[in-house]
Parts: sequence; structure tokens; C-alpha cells
Amino acid sequence: MAKTILDFEKPIIELENKIEEMRQYQENLDIDEEVASLEKKVEDLKRSIYQNLTRWQRVQLARHSERPYTLDYITMMTEDFVELHGDRLYRDDKAIVGGFAKLNEQKVMIIGHQKGRDTKSNLYRNFGMPNPEGYRKALRLMKLAEKFNIPIVTMIDTPGAFPGLEAEENGQAEAIARNLFEMSQLTVPIIVVIIGEGASGGALGIGVGDRILMLENTWYSVISPESCSSILWRSWEFKEQAAEALKLTPTDLLSQGIIDRIVEEPLGGAHKNPKSMANTLKNVLLEEITELKKLPKDKLVNKRLEKFSDMGVFVE
Repeated sequence: MAKTILDFEKPIIELENKIEEMRQYQENLDIDEEVASLEKKVEDLKRSIYQNLTRWQRVQLARHSERPYTLDYITMMTEDFVELHGDRLYRDDKAIVGGFAKLNEQKVMIIGHQKGRDTKSNLYRNFGMPNPEGYRKALRLMKLAEKFNIPIVTMIDTPGAFPGLEAEENGQAEAIARNLFEMSQLTVPIIVVIIGEGASGGALGIGVGDRILMLENTWYSVISPESCSSILWRSWEFKEQAAEALKLTPTDLLSQGIIDRIVEEPLGGAHKNPKSMANTLKNVLLEEITELKKLPKDKLVNKRLEKFSDMGVFVE
């Protein structure tokens, strides 16, 4: 698979290619200082670019084809994962995966959207866009976790719930609404992590929790920049302006009180060092679960309800 290079990364790639060319002659020529100088320049350029990304550039990084997905994190973070299938009503939705696992010795129910890496796997996973049965499967697993008093971790990475006619006929809106209602009252800790894209009700369908975390280069919004642009300007050409107006980055949402914590990524994005990213996220999850387990069940639910009730409140 060809390596994905985003437009704003091209200056970095050009310098890295130049360094590789110079290294081929390093044994025969005294160019160690020049190579070291260029390597420092690359590191400085990386920090300059990745620490000053626009909102649209963060959207691009969140969609990067090499970025870790839910099953990647499960493989890297957990042990003894047992995937559970089906909603016991219609069928198994491959766009949502979930099952019991262990974070060290802490048992969890981990559920998340799953995309594919190529055309075939994307078709199999429906591009990470769940049908109603996906949300019903997720709720079945959450209820199972509640039965055994096991914390729930959900991972959000979807361009939205599947908008097809069949999904609507099978109750897409009801399935998402049911999840919002039921998740708000579950008596076990729920930690939500946006690991990539968090679009609309497709994300919110597994997004009600006690703690909402976002990885550094992700987005979370009621609508994608492209769709917002097409509605307001009748064209996708204004997607960058739409991204700025939507204020959909982790920093924006933390300041608005929508999320609770930003999880730092390796320089350049989670795909640059997936194992490091998984280890960081694992430690954060264990820390959050430990704190939430201290709360009595009634207080846990009440605080969750208060958290979402306080969102969007303003005074003129």
C-alpha cells in the first residue's frame, strides 16, 4: 500500500528524502555535519507544522489511512479479548466491534467503530458506518457489562451512521436514541474515546459516558466540514472555512466543556508510532477507570446526567 502523504507534510518528506540521498554517500564523503544539520531542521520543521495545525489539517490527520483503528488498539492494549457478535434481533454489523478484554488485570467491555484498510475491507466494514443493528449490538454488550459490573470503554471513529434507505427502514434513529437513553442510566463507568472521526449521531450513538476523551488529532462534530460546506455554500470547496467555524478540534471542545481530556499523540500523529499511542491511551484509561470506580453507582449516574444536562447552557 502506498504511503499517504498530506499536503502540509510535503516539505518534511522532501527534506527526509534529501537526507536519505546524502546517507548513501556518507561513508565516502565527509558530510556528517550537513546530515546532522538537516536532521535537526527536519525535527524543528515537524514541531513547527504539527504544533500549529489548522482545524482542517487535524481533520485530515484524523482520517489518515494508516491511523490505528479500534481493533488495532484492542490488539496493542488488551489481553484475552473475546469478540462478541450480533444484536440478537437481525444480524451482526461489522462496522461496530466489541467484546470483553483485560487492560492489565482490569476487565473491560470494549466497543468501537471499525473501518477497513482497503476497498475490500472497507466494503466489509461499511466504511465504519453502522446500521441500526450495530447500535443494538453495542447496547447488548453494554447491558452485559452492566450485569457483571464491568467498566465500558467505547472508541469512536466514524464518518456517521449509515444513511441508506434500509437503515432508515430498520429504525436507525430509534436505535441511536435508545442508546443515548440507556447509556445515560448504566450503573457502570463508561469512558468514551474519540480515536479518529466523530461525526454526528453516528458517533453519539456510543458516545454517552462519564469521561469523554479525544486523541490530539481527531474531530468531533454534529456534521463534517464537507457536508457543512455543501449546505451553507452549495459546494465542498469551502470545507476549510467550515472546519474553522465548526470548532471541532479537541482544544475547542475542551474549552466548551464537551470533552474532559485530550490525550497527546506522538509527533506527526498516532500512525507515526501506534505502539506508543496505544501505551499512552492504556495508561490514561486505567487511570480514569480507577477514579470512576470510587464513585457509588447512584452518584456515578447522577454526575453523568448532570454532565450532559450542563452542555450548551449559556446566559445572554
